[in-house]
Amino acid sequence: MKNTTIKAATGFRSLKPEAVFSTANAIYGGFNGNANIPAPPSPFDLPTLLADTNALGAANAAALDGGTKAVAQRNHCKEVVVKILNQLAKYVEANCKDDMTIFLSTGFKAQSSTKTTAATASESIRYVKLGPNSGQAQVRLVAVPGAASYEVRWAPVPAGGVPTAWTGQPITNVRTITVISGLTPGTSYAFQARAVVQSAYTDWTDSVTQMAT
Repeated sequence: MKNTTIKAATGFRSLKPEAVFSTANAIYGGFNGNANIPAPPSPFDLPTLLADTNALGAANAAALDGGTKAVAQRNHCKEVVVKILNQLAKYVEANCKDDMTIFLSTGFKAQSSTKTTAATASESIRYVKLGPNSGQAQVRLVAVPGAASYEVRWAPVPAGGVPTAWTGQPITNVRTITVISGLTPGTSYAFQARAVVQSAYTDWTDSVTQMAT
């Protein structure tokens, strides 16, 4: 397989079982009847994905009462589907011809092209990571010299890859973690930040992406 530029956003193992189920269904729908990409081979072919996804759905329902055996079976079914999705992600990367339209047509989402470093995720965002509860993210900003306050904004990353529906929140203290709530599990979000310096806003930073769970 050749090296590819487009990389799939994975992280499926960190999702809740219900989110893995909905994500797998979306990817099955994207692949099924898709003339733009060859049908994936065994052991991660579409009939296997569909059967294992349906098994996960049944296991999710059976585990609602919290029974130990049912929860263990649900977790097993989730892991089976996660492994298939990870294999499919590599398959799509290798067979989409580096064409974003073809890639997105499979139901997978692309990783952000934003490069991250060990020190900070962007020039003003120290990190974005999963929050303490479902539908939350934690954001920590980098202090900007002379800044009086800051603003963070976030938006879901659509199929076209360019976020437009931004939501903003002011931040006055960068020494504390800001918790963003109301995110949709299984959806990738772009986060940007800017500072207020001498009564003027700086430019928005490059996006940092995080999938909500």
